[in-house]
Amino acid sequence: MPEWLLSQAGSTIAVHTLLFIQTFHEEYRITSEFIASSVNVNPVVIRRILGQLKDAGMVTISRGTGGTSLAKEPKSITLFDIYNAVDSVDDTIFGFHESPNPKCPVGGNIHAILDSPLENAQSALELSLKRVKLQDLIANLESKLKS
Repeated sequence: MPEWLLSQAGSTIAVHTLLFIQTFHEEYRITSEFIASSVNVNPVVIRRILGQLKDAGMVTISRGTGGTSLAKEPKSITLFDIYNAVDSVDDTIFGFHESPNPKCPVGGNIHAILDSPLENAQSALELSLKRVKLQDLIANLESKLKS
C-alpha cells in the first residue's frame, strides 16, 4: 500500500484491527498476519498500526504464543483516541502550505479567510469522533453478524 494511501486509511485500518481483535480474541491467537488477512494489506502495515495502538495504550502485544489483545475496555476507547493514535500528525486534519506569498492578494489573506472555517471543521470532527466508542462499533458489528 503506498505511503500516502496508508496515511489516509490509518484510522480505518486501526478500527478494523481493534474490531478484529475483539471479535476473535477468545478463539484464536491474534497475529499481524491473521489481522492482515482480514484487512487485506501486508502484515507490515498491521504491525505498524499495532505499534501505534500499543504506544497509545490500546493493545498489548505478546511475542511468541501470546498474540495481541485489547489493553482497554472498548467503552473507554473513542474514534478520536484511535485517530490520534494513528493519523494525527500535528493535531490538525487540515495541513496548510507553508509560505503563501504575502505580496499576493490571495496569498496575503489566505490564513485570514481559511483559518477560522478550518478550525471550526476540526472542532466539529473531533467532537463527532469523541462521541463514538469502540463498544458502539462492536455492538453494531455483532448486530450485523446475527442478521
